[in-house]
Amino acid sequence: MSSDYLKRVLNAKVYDVAIESALDFAPIISRKIGNQVYLKREDTQPVFSFKIRGAYNKMAHLSQEALGHGVIAASAGNHAQGVALSARRMGCRAVIVMPTTTPKLKIDAVKAFGAEVVLAGDSYSDAYDYAKALEAKEHLTFVHPFDDPDVIAGQGTVAMEILRQHTGPIDAIFVPIGGGGLISGVATYVKALRPSIKVIGVQTEDSDAMAQSIQQAHRVTLKDVGLFSDGTAVKLVGEETFRLSQEFVDDVISVNTDAICAAIKDTFEETRSILEPAGALSLAGAKKYLADQDWTDKTVVAIASGANMNFDRLRFVAERAEVGEAREAVFAVTMPEERGSFKRFCELVGTRNVTEFNYRMQSTEKAHVFVGIQITPGESTTVADNFRHHGFGVLDLTQDELAKAHLRHMIGGRSDEAVNERLFRFEFPERPGALMRFLSCMPPDWNISLFHYRNQGSDYGNILVGLQVPPSDRDDFSQFLQKVGYRYWDESNNPAYTLFLR
Repeated sequence: MSSDYLKRVLNAKVYDVAIESALDFAPIISRKIGNQVYLKREDTQPVFSFKIRGAYNKMAHLSQEALGHGVIAASAGNHAQGVALSARRMGCRAVIVMPTTTPKLKIDAVKAFGAEVVLAGDSYSDAYDYAKALEAKEHLTFVHPFDDPDVIAGQGTVAMEILRQHTGPIDAIFVPIGGGGLISGVATYVKALRPSIKVIGVQTEDSDAMAQSIQQAHRVTLKDVGLFSDGTAVKLVGEETFRLSQEFVDDVISVNTDAICAAIKDTFEETRSILEPAGALSLAGAKKYLADQDWTDKTVVAIASGANMNFDRLRFVAERAEVGEAREAVFAVTMPEERGSFKRFCELVGTRNVTEFNYRMQSTEKAHVFVGIQITPGESTTVADNFRHHGFGVLDLTQDELAKAHLRHMIGGRSDEAVNERLFRFEFPERPGALMRFLSCMPPDWNISLFHYRNQGSDYGNILVGLQVPPSDRDDFSQFLQKVGYRYWDESNNPAYTLFLR
C-alpha cells in the first residue's frame, strides 16, 4: 500500500497553485537547543498553509462533470481557503460551510477567493453535518480536509520536497497532527524512500485524538478539544489517516499551550514571521522530544504548517511564551505587612528581571503578592527556596492555568486598610535597577498599598502604585516625585479608581 501512495505523491498535481516551499536552516534555534534544525516553510504558501496542496490535488482528479456541479467543504480555516483558491483556479463553484463562530477575518478571506460561504452550527461537526446534507441536495462533491487518498497524497508532496532539498542525513521529521492528512502523506512517502528517518507527530495535550487512537488501537472520539491550536482541533481522526499513521508513524507526542507560544516566539526571532499555533506545533514538539531523548548534534526538520494567525491572539502568545521556554517563573509570595518588606523582597530578587508584580493591601498582618521573575531554565526551585530561607511564604504557580490565565488580572479591589492612599502612574526606563531606584528614593514611613506592573516588552515600563501618605507629608511627597525623576500621573481622583479600588 505504501508503494501505491508513493505513486500518488509522485503524480500529485499541486504546483498549479502551490509553491515548492523553502527548507530553511534555523541557526538561532539550532544553537539554542544543540541540534541542527530546519524549518519547512509551508507558511509561505499562497494561502499561508500546506492545505492548498491536498485540496487542489483532490479537485484536479475530479471529472469535468463533477467540477461542473461544484465542490463543497466544511472548514473554519486553512482548508476552506485551499478549496476556495483551487476552485477559482479551475473555474468551478465552491461552497464552504463554516461554523457561526468563525472569525470574520477568515470568512472574508474565503469570500475573497470567490467561494460561497454558508454559516451553520457552533462547531466543525455541525458544519460538517450541514455540508454533507447540502452535498446530496445540490449534487456537489465533498472535499474532505484530511481523510481522502488524493488529499493525503497532495500533502505528501511536502515530504517529497524535503528529501529532495536535503539529501544529507535527517534523523527526524516533526509533523503537526489534526485529522492526520499531513502526517499520513509525509510518513508513507518517507518510509518508502528513507525508512531510517523517524516521523514524529505532534499534538496539543487537549486535542490528542491520534495519540489516544494509536495507543488504544482504534479510533477514539474526544469529548472536547482545545481551541488554541484551532487548526488541529479535531475530535476524531480519519479512518485512512489512522490506518496509515498506525503503520508508518514512529511516535506521537503532545505539548502544552505554553510550549507552542514559545515556539511561535522562536520562529519569529529566527525568521521575523509569525506562525499560527498549529503552524508552530511541530517545532514545539521537536524541542520537547530532543530534550526528553537527550539528543545532541542531530538533524531534524519541523514543518511550519501555517501562518493564519488571528492578530488578537498575539497578546496571549507574548504573555505565555516566556513560561513556555522556562524563562519566567510565576510565584505567589506571602510577606509580612510591614514597612521595608517590599524592598527586602526586591533585594532578594537581585539582578533578575521582574516581569510582573501585582499586589493590593488586604490586611495589617500579611501581604500576598503575585510576581513573575525572569529565570534561566531549571532555576525556579532555587529562587523559591531562597525566598523561603529569608522568611517569605512561596507557592510556585508557573504551571497553574488558573493563575496564569485569570488570577494575574484579578488581583486588587478596595481595601479598608489603605488609609490616606494616593494613586500614581509612573513611567520608567525598562532596565534592571529601575524599581530599586524608585524604592530607595521613597521615605520608609510611607507604605505601598497597591502595586501593579507587567513587562510589555517595550523600552519603558508602566507601574501603578498606591502610597499611604499622611496629609502632613504632602510637601515631602512632592519632593519625592521630583527626586525619583520618572514621568508620573496623579490618578487619585480618577473616577475608575473611585469605583473599583478606593
